[in-house]
Amino acid sequence: MAGFKTKAKSGRWHTIYSIISTAIETAAIAAVILWILPMFKINIPWWGTALVLAAFLGYCYISYLISHPTVVSDPITAPESIIGDEGVVETDLSPVGYVKVRGELWMASSPDSNLRKGEEIVVTGLSGMKLTVIRKQRPGAS
Repeated sequence: MAGFKTKAKSGRWHTIYSIISTAIETAAIAAVILWILPMFKINIPWWGTALVLAAFLGYCYISYLISHPTVVSDPITAPESIIGDEGVVETDLSPVGYVKVRGELWMASSPDSNLRKGEEIVVTGLSGMKLTVIRKQRPGAS
């Protein structure tokens, strides 16, 4: 997995990029308010400028908080490795519905007839982002 960044390295670069891009964008907004708008006889008072910049910085901070956990999360393993994993039916599969595998919701289909919500399944295939699943066989069941 040499191609994947480590969590710390990825998170650090995301933070640095976020700070630099926010500073550049804030400077651009200030330039428009202070230099460009007055050319068109539009004057915004200093407190209005401060309010606009504070609102923009708040937006940037909230965007950073939302995106940062995704950037520093573990890289997704190869989707094919999900074959053989077990899960639970979340919506009836007749023949298509949703299952939960590894804590993630997946669209799935099944050659078994009508799997019901709550039934345990095993992943047997993957086509694009759609799983193929079968009913999990209970030990001792024929």
